[in-house]
Amino acid sequence: MSSKSSSTIFSTWIGGYEINKHVTNPNIEVGDFTYYSGYYHDKHFEDQCVRYLLGDSSSQTVWESGVFGDVDKLIIGKYCSIASGATFMLAGNQGHRHEWVSSFPFDYEVFGDKVKSGFELAGDTIIGNDVWIGSECVIMPGVTIGDGAVIGARAVVTKDVEPYTIVVGNPGNAVKSRFTESQIEMLLEMKWWDWPIEVLQANMDLMCSSDIDGLYRRFLQFQDMLKSTDE
Repeated sequence: MSSKSSSTIFSTWIGGYEINKHVTNPNIEVGDFTYYSGYYHDKHFEDQCVRYLLGDSSSQTVWESGVFGDVDKLIIGKYCSIASGATFMLAGNQGHRHEWVSSFPFDYEVFGDKVKSGFELAGDTIIGNDVWIGSECVIMPGVTIGDGAVIGARAVVTKDVEPYTIVVGNPGNAVKSRFTESQIEMLLEMKWWDWPIEVLQANMDLMCSSDIDGLYRRFLQFQDMLKSTDE
């Protein structure tokens, strides 16, 4: 007897959807082909994964009023894979100042005009291209994760992550690089995620392999061809 999925958004844990076709918050930017696979949490990416970001359905009116001015944004590159239940924390310190006597965000309407705002921006949260973010990991405000990084399931990322680095644990710990330093330099120079789809199609045999050197040689060849065409 087969069991029918109870998920109403994701019919199976195999696959997902392209995020930029579903996001409505103006403070979220997502590149092409980046997808969210949210079967196990059965909520849209914006509702499940993005926390405390003005401009969502619950704060749209306040955001449009302009009373808060600029806010930190969530910026995600192309070709990223985001697993079910990943969390991106936004809104800086959310008004809590741990170095003050109290971290409580006092309301001036209750406690008077001597109340100071404790809110501090953390800067945009930036996820590079071709980043794999595991299930139920937490990305803290203002973090930058470099191209090609891998964030393990339930890792808590509190600081920037270098390109092509694997991070696991709580707090997130960089355990190793995916490739050698020279290979990472080649990948960052090629920026394959910016290639036209036709070029990617022609190079899928190497994209789906560990032959970075071979892909780089091809890259140099078609770069030379492009230059000669321009001339």
